[in-house]
Amino acid sequence: MVNTPHVPERTCIGCRGKAPRAQLLRLVLTDGGELAVDARAIMPGRGAWIHPDPECVDLAERRRAFGRALRMRGSPEVTRVRDWVRLHRADSGRVCTPSPTGERQTDSKGG
Repeated sequence: MVNTPHVPERTCIGCRGKAPRAQLLRLVLTDGGELAVDARAIMPGRGAWIHPDPECVDLAERRRAFGRALRMRGSPEVTRVRDWVRLHRADSGRVCTPSPTGERQTDSKGG
């Protein structure tokens, strides 16, 4: 039996699709209550994960997911996130599609 390493997955707050955490962007609230991009995923506090894709940012904003995911009242200003995504957008052409629920099969060992 092949022993495969565990890859942490997170859910995008925009499209609600699951992806390895390395493919998602972590967002946090600063001490001043502003939304900040935590590209290295090391900042303290509650974080929200999103695909670095303008469509996912639009979906999250439309669904008011930023405030819910970060447990804050209202919706934060997402200009910093939009600017970061625009500047660091990967040229991979990845299409963001949510995974259907129940598609994954797991055994008792989590694989």
